[in-house]
Amino acid sequence: MEAKVEALVRHIKEVAANPAFRHHQWFFKWHLQVVVQIAGELTQFYPQADKDVVTVMAWMHDYGKMIEFDRDYELTRTAGKPKLLELGFSESFAEKVIANIDILNKKLEIDIALTDIEIQIVSSADGCSHLIGPFMSVWWHENPNKPIKQLMADNVNKANKDWTRKIVLPEARHVFKKHYDEIIMQNSELPATFLPKTRKHECYL
Repeated sequence: MEAKVEALVRHIKEVAANPAFRHHQWFFKWHLQVVVQIAGELTQFYPQADKDVVTVMAWMHDYGKMIEFDRDYELTRTAGKPKLLELGFSESFAEKVIANIDILNKKLEIDIALTDIEIQIVSSADGCSHLIGPFMSVWWHENPNKPIKQLMADNVNKANKDWTRKIVLPEARHVFKKHYDEIIMQNSELPATFLPKTRKHECYL
């Protein structure tokens, strides 16, 4: 299994670096690797999870997007499974991975918390990955013609979708709540006041 995963990673890295892919400058390092790491760390809390399925799902969850951005879900199904078979994964394993990703992609229609633990892990890891690193800032870089208020609103909407629909595991929510709160604060209207009106602490020189 290790050799197959290594071959998959080499392939994913090559596909992600294609200049035709709009996120090619950052996607492998700042998204996929982060998702894989968080997912791997979450498996320690859920020993019943199939770690191989989790790992391959994490690498493959955006596969179609890297091939043709606007056909993401479709191509993850139609091109993802043949690639896994080509790399030597079994029919049953490849089918499981792609079927799980199909369910993961229905996050706005179903409750991810009710799905298999492997799906919950990758969904939570994917959502958490958007709350750290340059992910939200890259949106500004890639959309320079949008008004600032719209970019801010986009970031709030993205963070809220991740927090309410993707990040379902308590271990992930506990650790990443501060990152979610920070994004909401940075992209919302400024408060009426910043400091308390009464001094609660005396400062001594």
